[in-house]
Amino acid sequence: MATEDPIHSKGTPAGITGARALVETLTAHGIRTIFGIPGTHNLAIYQELDGAGVRCVTPRHEQGAGYAADGYARVTGRPGVVVTTTGPGVVNAATAIGQAYSDSSPILLVSPGVPTGHPRDGRGYLHESRDQSRAIGALCDWSHRVTSVREIPAAVARAFGHFAEGRPRPVHIEIPADLLDLEGHVKIVPPYRVMPREPDPQALDEAAELLRAARRPGFVLGGGAQRPGSDEPPVGRLAMRLAERLGARVVTTVNGKGAVPESHPLALGATLHLAAVRRWLAACDVVLAVGTELGPADLWEDPFALTGRLVRIDIDPGQMHGDHVADVAIVADAERAMRGLTERLGGRLDDRLDDRLDGRLNGRAGGQGDAPGPEREPGVGHETELQDLVRRWSGQLAALRRAMPPETVVVGDNSMFVYHGALVGMPMDPPGRFLFPTGFGTLGFALPAAIGAKLGQPDRPVVALAGDGAFQFTLQELATAVELRLSLPIVVSLNGGFGEIREEMVARGMTPVAVDLHAPDFPALAAAFGARGLAVKTPGELEEAVAEALRAPLPTLIAVPEGE
Repeated sequence: MATEDPIHSKGTPAGITGARALVETLTAHGIRTIFGIPGTHNLAIYQELDGAGVRCVTPRHEQGAGYAADGYARVTGRPGVVVTTTGPGVVNAATAIGQAYSDSSPILLVSPGVPTGHPRDGRGYLHESRDQSRAIGALCDWSHRVTSVREIPAAVARAFGHFAEGRPRPVHIEIPADLLDLEGHVKIVPPYRVMPREPDPQALDEAAELLRAARRPGFVLGGGAQRPGSDEPPVGRLAMRLAERLGARVVTTVNGKGAVPESHPLALGATLHLAAVRRWLAACDVVLAVGTELGPADLWEDPFALTGRLVRIDIDPGQMHGDHVADVAIVADAERAMRGLTERLGGRLDDRLDDRLDGRLNGRAGGQGDAPGPEREPGVGHETELQDLVRRWSGQLAALRRAMPPETVVVGDNSMFVYHGALVGMPMDPPGRFLFPTGFGTLGFALPAAIGAKLGQPDRPVVALAGDGAFQFTLQELATAVELRLSLPIVVSLNGGFGEIREEMVARGMTPVAVDLHAPDFPALAAAFGARGLAVKTPGELEEAVAEALRAPLPTLIAVPEGE
């Protein structure tokens, strides 16, 4: 076996291979599951994984590997690791990496690259690309090509430090193929602890003063308010305590859904994209935004303007002066910042809702002893809009709610059934979770991400929801779910293709084109993969099928026509 060049190793004796250095560093950082597909250039990695106690999950496509790692990371809080081969393996994972970047998921993509001495100028090397690292680097937070065996542990440790330090976006480490079998003197880098970023006390004082004086306060919680792996997100709990103190309504983004109990009378759910909710938010005199971009993908409107003062809490300083410039910027860990605000605005609060809150909910002015108390405010007025939006699926959504335990992890695809239906029409309280691909807006997310979520938390019920068009992007991952023997209901809503795009075509006066898709016999398709397959028609049948599927030892595909 070759040893590392003395120029690189400074004359140190031979030690371990690059592949072993990688795997030992991964396991030192707590990695026990990876998602990926073996290929000619990454066999040395798999050889080391096999003896290291790491579970190797093999999806049927690298895009599925990326989505599965994403789902795993979202429910556990631990980084998801994807291992691909060179060239097409990396490019196949690119869509999932772009989605993880958009949704701030901690994904480590590891791949081989062309050998260290290769000129990368089209010499016909297998899977060769001109600059693989640069290509994937355009979609993730950073991509790094190591140049020696001894550099590998430091690169991996840097990735895990990046996940813990700030906004946990995906990263890529490329290891030249020749380094995987090359031996070098290596020191395995252990994990290092990154302390949560503390808020600036002066910024907390300024924010508390604004909120104390607010007469129409509103809160927006995003994905940064979640805590993966926690049954009750502490940021959401603190936000609701503060909302009760101030009489503030709370709305979440899609990624924030489940951070607060949507059954709470002050909670508006994940309805930020409803026109009435946007009008309410625009009219708030003080808005507290926690862990959210307040971007067009959240609001479904661009441009969107606030009229009041904006307090932003975010771990990412770049968010403070984006589309919505903060009047008070608190760059910090969200839990630490929210704890500081609640301490400044009343400390421990009574569990019951006080008279001021009653007044806010019922449109009455606050009592004489309230200072300042909320102004007279009617309801947000979104109820009719909400009912009109979800009416098509209301019976099915009610059936799903009855069938699913409160702690269920729901994984949705970019399908009308989900973003017009389940997202707003299926309220969720912690410890339930709702995983959805926002921003980048990919299709095919639900099934592989649900596989990753179920592997990450095997004792929790997980349900996947998708439309028939989106589901066909990654339906081959049924084979993965069967192979893993996962108890996983997969509800597929049938509308004959790309329903949202069809409706947009009609709205612009077009004749629908290229959106009506031939649908396979989904239950038969599931059976061909070795899964259970059912076709249901009524909400009652759907409820029974989902409840049964949650008890089944294999995945169950449940096909249901769109609407009642």
